[in-house]
Amino acid sequence: MPHLPEHLLTGYRNFMSGRYPAESGRYRDLAREGQAPETMIVACCDSRSAPEAIFDAGPGELFVLRNVGNLVPPYAPDGEFHSTSAALEFAVQSLKVKNIVVMGHGRCGGIRAALDANSAPLSPGDFIGKWMSLIAPAAETVSSSTFMTATERQTALERISIRYSIANLRTFPCVSILEGKGRLSLHGAWFDISTGELWVMNKDTGDFERLEMA
Repeated sequence: MPHLPEHLLTGYRNFMSGRYPAESGRYRDLAREGQAPETMIVACCDSRSAPEAIFDAGPGELFVLRNVGNLVPPYAPDGEFHSTSAALEFAVQSLKVKNIVVMGHGRCGGIRAALDANSAPLSPGDFIGKWMSLIAPAAETVSSSTFMTATERQTALERISIRYSIANLRTFPCVSILEGKGRLSLHGAWFDISTGELWVMNKDTGDFERLEMA
């Protein structure tokens, strides 16, 4: 029995016979000099919305953090375990990225769970429920709207959660200080899985505008 699923072994063989030879010099440079990405992406761990594929990024171009619902919690130096905050700290303080993009996506299961307050926990620990409670106030407001369809409520909360995470990014001193000095920019984006469309958040209004193809 192989030590990895066969489809992963096949994918690796394809990588080594195709993409790696074409980019081997880049990989060697990264190994020797280290990574220096200019952009961090905070994205959902949904398998349908991989930032590297959406932005056609090569090795070393993006520093990607993925979690359920592409959420950033508020700054909380309380001695607990904070993987998202740790990745953010590393990106900003060590890698010195110039951009942070929070990218949500359509049909997000985490957002759907946040909207369905009556759904049963997936496990006794209810890790997803606890995590998604970060946006519980917004979820309660959106879910109570009788003027929107279920699909409209889903999309609305997906985009609200992006603005929420950007607001929480600014609670981190290292982020707010660098943004104030013009050395760090925060961005929001929403990816429609079914159409491939990318909607980008207008920094002035908070509205999401579809990116037009040239």
